Amino acid sequence: MPRGNGPVSKVFFKGSTDDFIVFIESPEELAKWKQDKSIPLTDVVNSFKIMVTHKHGAQGEMDTASNASLENEFGTKNEDEVIIKILEKGQPQTVSHPERSGDRNETMGPRQGHPTA
Repeated sequence: MPRGNGPVSKVFFKGSTDDFIVFIESPEELAKWKQDKSIPLTDVVNSFKIMVTHKHGAQGEMDTASNASLENEFGTKNEDEVIIKILEKGQPQTVSHPERSGDRNETMGPRQGHPTA
């Protein structure tokens, strides 16, 4: 089964020291949460991991944000508080990745069985 063909929604926050990303269920769920904070974060956030792209923008290579980078940017290392700040101040984005399937190594020549003697 091909992987990577579903849409991915995230909130991108451009900080002063780093760029941060939180993955969300959908921009619609985020909009509902912004209007009604009684909606649980678990309905909005897809993964409670805060990612950092080292100033490479929303499409950069992602690493898990360290406690030091959270403390420097947001003044706290409490991930729930940081996620709320990112959701409130960040930009929601949805990207659709193309389907990944097919040959993985085209340099190996044609794909056929080996002859038997």
